[in-house]
Amino acid sequence: MPIKDKRIKEIIQKAIGTTRKGRVKVIKQVQKDYPELGVSKIRRVYEREGFSLSKKLRRRIKDNPKNPIQLPLAKNEEWAIDFMSDSLNSGRRIRTLNVIDHFNRECKGIEIAINLPARRVIEYLDILIERHGTPKRIRTDNGPEFRSKLFQCWLTKNNIEWSRIRKGKPQENAIVERFNRTYREDVLDAYVFNTIEDAQEVTNGFIEEYNEIRPHQALNYQTPSSYVA
Repeated sequence: MPIKDKRIKEIIQKAIGTTRKGRVKVIKQVQKDYPELGVSKIRRVYEREGFSLSKKLRRRIKDNPKNPIQLPLAKNEEWAIDFMSDSLNSGRRIRTLNVIDHFNRECKGIEIAINLPARRVIEYLDILIERHGTPKRIRTDNGPEFRSKLFQCWLTKNNIEWSRIRKGKPQENAIVERFNRTYREDVLDAYVFNTIEDAQEVTNGFIEEYNEIRPHQALNYQTPSSYVA
């Protein structure tokens, strides 16, 4: 390596330090401290000496086979769960976790919080299982909460099959998607909430009306609580 290039290499190493800087930032910083060095010289040494940032390969999610909904003949054969987002009057974002039984469209519950990581999802599902029994399958999308090791271990521990839908195919979770639309129209878009507690209180009333009073066309105009296949 020519002596002049060795000096430029040392200057580049000093500019990079322990950080991850791209070529453009490094060149700008070097020229700021050493304006006599031209862009082409810095770029040539930068690339030849292997300072270029290696591109991080994105982990591709292997898509799963088609997974159409098979309507069960009894409760707790398959639950569908999905997230929704909204905001309080203050502008702070909130999330909801909606849980539906495919058999009779019963809403098992809706949890509302600022954040709903895998740990919080598991805690809420444990409450619903204690109240309603354990489902054989849980249908979800490929969200990080459901792909997490924590959630997968919980499924195995409870002998629950993970029925995940294909990426970009929300129609494979159509029943909970249809419920989400009703919930948004009747609750999230119909009220302005100041606190999570306000939203949860109105939501609990909606769940009771949805399960106990409202007739459902898909159930031959019966309510979820009274439906028998």
